[in-house]
Amino acid sequence: MRLALFNMGRLGIVDGDDLVDVTEQLTGTDTPSAAGALHQHIETVARDGAVQVDLTGCARVPLDEAALEAPLPRPGKVVGAPVNYLDHKAEMAYTTSVADLGVFLKANSSVIGPGQDIVLPYTDKRTDQEGELGVVIGRTASHVDAKDALDHVFGYTCVLDITVRSGEDRSTRKSFDTFTPIGPWIVTADEIPDPDSLDLRCDVGGTTRQRTNTADLIFGVAELIAYTSSVMTLHPGDVIATGTPAGVGPLSHGDRVVLEIDRVGRLEVGVDGSRATPYEQRPGRRDR
Repeated sequence: MRLALFNMGRLGIVDGDDLVDVTEQLTGTDTPSAAGALHQHIETVARDGAVQVDLTGCARVPLDEAALEAPLPRPGKVVGAPVNYLDHKAEMAYTTSVADLGVFLKANSSVIGPGQDIVLPYTDKRTDQEGELGVVIGRTASHVDAKDALDHVFGYTCVLDITVRSGEDRSTRKSFDTFTPIGPWIVTADEIPDPDSLDLRCDVGGTTRQRTNTADLIFGVAELIAYTSSVMTLHPGDVIATGTPAGVGPLSHGDRVVLEIDRVGRLEVGVDGSRATPYEQRPGRRDR
């Protein structure tokens, strides 16, 4: 099942070329919380189990006429996995990987959805795209074994982990507003029994920059969940960005960024550099 937010926070199931509005059926309300109707549904499933849905009589909107939004506009946590592909480790000349670095957090305020724009902060610092498989947690996970980890997954989505190449900590460089595009929907875990076998491709400006299969992850999805849950409790609706392969590169004003993951979906966003300023003009700068 593919679940999406659309048209000012409505919750829909993708059915062929339509979105079927199931907001009230899956949330019990037409005014979901700020975290969004899908987040609310994920929490309900975690607490009460799966909800039976009857699409008979539900309002339908043609998918190509719907305004898709980030499926999780305010996830509880966005967890990142640095250097989780060997080819990315090589291209960046890193001597460490996720096994040495652990994970990091991104601000949940950095999330945007399909069709929105990544806003470049600086005119003179490179800002890169990083295409990644996103894992959406469906059950609370704390110190879970890798063999049980996939039982805690609600579903999968596309994530772009946008990054400024400057000197600050990862969480700062990756947490600017608009730096975590997510979408176009969440595909439930039953449709993807093996998340470590998915083709991933990311294009910028019509040119393919990244192409891989998640089989090449250093920490596969189950191991990454197990490791992360040994550090922090994962709650329903949290998102783990599983890491990016080789091919990261600079974004420019007017670029279109397209991330496609086999059996998951296609996420497309724009790039806006019209408000970028010189790095030396940033607040808090200190002369050395």
